[in-house]
Amino acid sequence: DERTGWVMDFGDIKAACKPVIDELDHRYLNEIPGLENPTSERIAMWLWHRLRPLLPQLSAIEVRETCTAGCRYTG
Repeated sequence: DERTGWVMDFGDIKAACKPVIDELDHRYLNEIPGLENPTSERIAMWLWHRLRPLLPQLSAIEVRETCTAGCRYTG
């Protein structure tokens, strides 16, 4: 938005992410289809495939295991 400088409203991002977060919340990741081997890379790809259709401007997913270990998925 040229007036505000926003790329996307955080409320819209939160609404798009909520169903995905709810799917993961209080679950064993390895029991979720597609996350049977939940590495950072697989989690990033899994998130990408669920969020990209809802957030077309999404450019990357970053998953951090620690402050020095993680991955970035760009589709």
